[in-house]
Amino acid sequence: MDLTDQRVVITGGAGLIGSRLAARLLPDNEVVVVDDLSNGIRSSVPADADFVEGDILDDGVLTDVITADVDLVAHLAADKYVDADRPREQFETNTGMTYSVLERMDAVGVDSLVYTSSSTVYGEAPRPTPEDFAPLEPISEYGAAKLSDEALCSVYAHSHDMTVWNFRFANIVGPRFGAGVVPDFVYKLQEDPSTLTIRGDGRQEKSYMALSECIDAICHVIRETDRPVNTYNLGTRTTTSVDRIAAIVASEMGVDPTHEYTGGDRGWTGDVPRMRLSIEKLSALGWEPEIESDQAVRRGVRQLLDDPDNEPHLG
Repeated sequence: MDLTDQRVVITGGAGLIGSRLAARLLPDNEVVVVDDLSNGIRSSVPADADFVEGDILDDGVLTDVITADVDLVAHLAADKYVDADRPREQFETNTGMTYSVLERMDAVGVDSLVYTSSSTVYGEAPRPTPEDFAPLEPISEYGAAKLSDEALCSVYAHSHDMTVWNFRFANIVGPRFGAGVVPDFVYKLQEDPSTLTIRGDGRQEKSYMALSECIDAICHVIRETDRPVNTYNLGTRTTTSVDRIAAIVASEMGVDPTHEYTGGDRGWTGDVPRMRLSIEKLSALGWEPEIESDQAVRRGVRQLLDDPDNEPHLG
């Protein structure tokens, strides 16, 4: 798909990834951002984008933003906390939003969708995990919702003549507070530089990808593929342990905290202790990450610290 002269709607476009995707697509496209600001931050939305504040579970909001003149919808809105204390509500919210977006697109004839899935759909799978690994056995309600959403997207692609780009993310690190171990550690050490509480045993090890490279990869895949369903892992070939993240954060902040561990081999119920996605399929399409996992973590920490106006968003 040519990413020029398109009208693009981005749900969750005030979030970390959505706002950067909006900035990348401007000024070559017309971009509409819709976000209820439960996770997103209004100031993150590029000034040249049209902004609609609203909940996409509200039919009136979707009716206003997804119209027949839209060329592409990027659906990034989600309740993103894997260890939610209200799992049924999280599952129903995430699947409900996706179903509503697909129904509205079909009703007005919009046939192109970017869907942001997650590595959590794989559960505890062998590493590196390729896109065709089976069976998919998520271990969290968040992962189950993402897998259910992928199935809904497949239905609309094959039975309603849509094209879907489905991205299974590693951990994306960028210049904003939000969900994730990197901003969590920065925030904790800003509050108390003497002690850092680490959930689990610190040996959990996952792939961390720089936000800029995540956006590069998304745009590359959209331009280069056109099957009904185009599923790609986005990540790096390397991983970083939680203890290593703690060391990087402490080094960048110039502190030397003692570590207190909550224990166990995972940080919370539903946490996958070790994850590395295969990116051979992405590489074969002509795109390769340049920033390794440790570098992505260090860059993310510096970006968080360098912006004096960057405050934790805990909503």
